[in-house]
Amino acid sequence: MYVRSLIVALLALVCWNSSPQSSFAQKKGAAKPQPVKLPPSILSPKTGEVIKVAPVDRSTRASVESAADQIDQILQKTWTEKEVKARPALKDEQYLRRVYLEIGGRIPTLEEASAFILSKSKDKRAELLDKLLESPDYVSHFYNYWADILRLCERPQAQLVMDPYMSYVKEKIAENKPYDKWVHEMLTATGKVWENPAVGFQLRDDGMPLPYVDNTVRVFLGKQIGCAQCHDHPFDSWTQKQFYELAAFTAGTRTKATPADLGLQKTANPVGELLKEARAKVPDGKLKTPIQTVLVANRYDVNFANRELKLPHDYAYSDSKPNAVVKPKVLWGDIPSSAKSADRREQFAAWVTSREDRQFARNIANRMWKKMMGRGIVEPIDDFRPENPPSNPELLEHLTDEVLRLNFDLRELIRVIATTKAYQRLAVVHDETTTEPYYFEAPVLHRMTSEQLWDSLLTLIAYNQWAYQRPSAKAIADAIELDLGKAKLADAERVTEKFAASFNLPAYNKELQKLCGFKGQLLVRASEIPSPVPLSHFLRQFGQSDRESIEGSRTSATVPQILTMFNGSLTHILLEKGSVIYDNVMKAPRAKAIDVIFVSILSHLPSATDRELAQNELRTSASPEAGYGNLIWALLNTREFIFIQ
Repeated sequence: MYVRSLIVALLALVCWNSSPQSSFAQKKGAAKPQPVKLPPSILSPKTGEVIKVAPVDRSTRASVESAADQIDQILQKTWTEKEVKARPALKDEQYLRRVYLEIGGRIPTLEEASAFILSKSKDKRAELLDKLLESPDYVSHFYNYWADILRLCERPQAQLVMDPYMSYVKEKIAENKPYDKWVHEMLTATGKVWENPAVGFQLRDDGMPLPYVDNTVRVFLGKQIGCAQCHDHPFDSWTQKQFYELAAFTAGTRTKATPADLGLQKTANPVGELLKEARAKVPDGKLKTPIQTVLVANRYDVNFANRELKLPHDYAYSDSKPNAVVKPKVLWGDIPSSAKSADRREQFAAWVTSREDRQFARNIANRMWKKMMGRGIVEPIDDFRPENPPSNPELLEHLTDEVLRLNFDLRELIRVIATTKAYQRLAVVHDETTTEPYYFEAPVLHRMTSEQLWDSLLTLIAYNQWAYQRPSAKAIADAIELDLGKAKLADAERVTEKFAASFNLPAYNKELQKLCGFKGQLLVRASEIPSPVPLSHFLRQFGQSDRESIEGSRTSATVPQILTMFNGSLTHILLEKGSVIYDNVMKAPRAKAIDVIFVSILSHLPSATDRELAQNELRTSASPEAGYGNLIWALLNTREFIFIQ
């Protein structure tokens, strides 16, 4: 249905756009076949372990099915009350594609799709789900999800080296660290980012202590309190004084080492002195090496001590006075008893992640439900307040109970949601702007994210999608660590030389291009590409965030997206000799080539009408090979490919 009309419309456009250099366009009998140009690093499947991922416990499958059934019962009760008609169940091919995209972040390969379609196992859906949840694909996809929320990028400030923090987020997903422990760790971490990468969360808002509190509450508790930084909240109950009382818990966070921390005199400025010496050696005094990055990065060292916080000098409300010291106080509930004697930052972290209060668990339950179903029970998901009630309060509280029962095992929660009958139904077209509540008769139809689209196209190109992975904290430490308390200029220059050749961004990007670059594109998973990418990059064109705002990505359509899919570099790279789909089509018997193309791109065989249209295109093309390229391009530009049905 989605393919038929679009093949007819698109084939003419695609034929017009066909690249004369496309390997598929080479006529049979050519004297000199085109050599493979793709980078060698992607042409052979990766050997050995890609990422060490915690295994899924198959012994809990019965309890997962029971938990999923409870969710379905709550939904069925709502559907009956609201006279909502359940959507049709997904066919195996549709389930296959959805779960690969929503759990693994990409479409399945030809081999993966064929194996699932041909399998006779009655448990094949559960088996596939478990396999994906313990795969590097799951880690990569959910890293992209959290990168958008946590605003992950290598250099949020010029001298703030955040690569270890980005690697840390991947590692926590891979080891399936309980969510409450993971968040508590980030809120209380101390040290340099390559010594303790969890400090990256606090460093992301370096120099902005009030926005840090606002962002923390928004991400982990689902409440927007930011307006109260400057005045009483106009749409909620929070006052400016309450905001400052909460901010008093983290006011003692210090992000840079003091001279005393470095064992130096109080007035010492080791970074300034070393930079002064370095400039004196340069004729024009202008440093062209990243020595400043190395020196300043080594000063970043998160620490904490209880400190007073004062109201602003222009505080204008009658409940206190300008410049008055505020006492720490949470917005609701109490500090858990286990943390009452701890320092203020520990108290704040204990309050945020409290099991007793339930808002932390409720917020992540709502987030994970939206991640899987396309819409939150509370929308927007960071706007929990009495005036914005949940569309299904019973479901939200039940999911909150599940989060607590599972001890914040988010992967197991995803496993439960993906096992529900509701999740395994045909998607619904839902208007996000409507004020009518949505009752989750199925997931919401939505376009792939930019990362899902990139990684799906990469699946059709690269045998090895993991030719490059983010550097570890140790690798960064080996290249940048410097003892500022003892360092001489020669030490700083030696470390700078090492850093400049490895992880300073110009050299870093240059080496990546050598390893896995082709026609200006890095042919690796989206999770491994340095961010933010340029505005002209495929990922930004399809809505990847600049990582400046929380959840700043988008999936709205634009004209450049259409042009990119029709005639962009990635769709041309996909048809190069040596790509996965090129090899699969060219080695298939001619009678099976159409099937190979459809299963590779759409994860199902063509209908009789689709097959007839495709065969007609092959007959009328300059050569069968050119016809293959046109058919591939046509299918890539269908709604069925770009949307998750």
